Amino acid sequence: MSEVLRSTPSRLPLFSVMSRIPGGLMLIPLAAGVLVNTFAPDALGIGSFTTALFKEGALTLIALLIVATGAQITGHRSGKAAASTTLVVLIAKTLVPITLAVVLGFTVGLDGIAGVSVLAFITIFGNSNGALWLAFAGQYGDERDSGAYVASAFDDGPFLALIFLGASGLGDIPLLALVAAVVPFIFGLIIGAVDREWTSVMDAVPKVTIPFMSFAVGTGIDLKTVLTGGAAGVVLGAGVVLLTGGLTYLGYRFVLRRGPMSGIGFAAGTTAGNAVAVPAVVAVADPNFEPFVAAATAQAATAVLVTALLAPTVAAWVMRRAGGIESEPVTVSQPAAAQ
Repeated sequence: MSEVLRSTPSRLPLFSVMSRIPGGLMLIPLAAGVLVNTFAPDALGIGSFTTALFKEGALTLIALLIVATGAQITGHRSGKAAASTTLVVLIAKTLVPITLAVVLGFTVGLDGIAGVSVLAFITIFGNSNGALWLAFAGQYGDERDSGAYVASAFDDGPFLALIFLGASGLGDIPLLALVAAVVPFIFGLIIGAVDREWTSVMDAVPKVTIPFMSFAVGTGIDLKTVLTGGAAGVVLGAGVVLLTGGLTYLGYRFVLRRGPMSGIGFAAGTTAGNAVAVPAVVAVADPNFEPFVAAATAQAATAVLVTALLAPTVAAWVMRRAGGIESEPVTVSQPAAAQ
């Protein structure tokens, strides 16, 4: 019976439509949650399973997503990675930008600049869309590039943000809160290492959890915040592509010496859909960041869409100019929606 149901055409292909939109599995439910919170804020407060899933379920779903991330690192994809490629992507895409955001925090304070807080900078510049990277690297790169997905797995989730904020002193992150954020990741590492079947099972977790997580996150945001954060998110998204994608490109060209293929590095200049959950988690660990959560979340959501569209386009253009690929359309946006 289940096979028959799967083969029957959908009357309303919601999931298919959401998947075709870059970041759609995150953006559409997030927008729905914002609308519910703006126009019917008490609708999801009726209690029981309804409130638990749709309004209060974000942290639980984020934890499950972190477990899946850990399982992927020790699963089959990690074995393909050349250590040098993974290290270049991790440093250029994540560690250097987060460090710059921390330096900005010491310079101007947590408020940041032009309505963009340090929390927003760390959230948006500090992680990457692994699904888009895999899609682009799978189409134009080789196993070294596909294996560098591990770098994306390391920067997924909130714990790098917590580590940098806590170690720098910008945030008052209790040690126990940091440990609590890392435990699901370590659990994922363990189950992925001892049983590769769990890695396979966890492949589907982002597609299941991200829509519900994003809706729950959206129920904590007012529409006015989204409208005011949208323009900043567009600028931030373009900045992610130029800065983090550009740094990765330079690493590919001058450190890895990949020649005409170096443009692949720009495909790392993305923000993952699960970034929308990072501000809320950081605020749980340090309530001083609470005033920045709504704006940072809205800006991150916009940056996800901008980078999913722009990063593969720029990467393909640079590779085409360098002779790394022949002229052909870029067709890697659809898998990016999974992250």
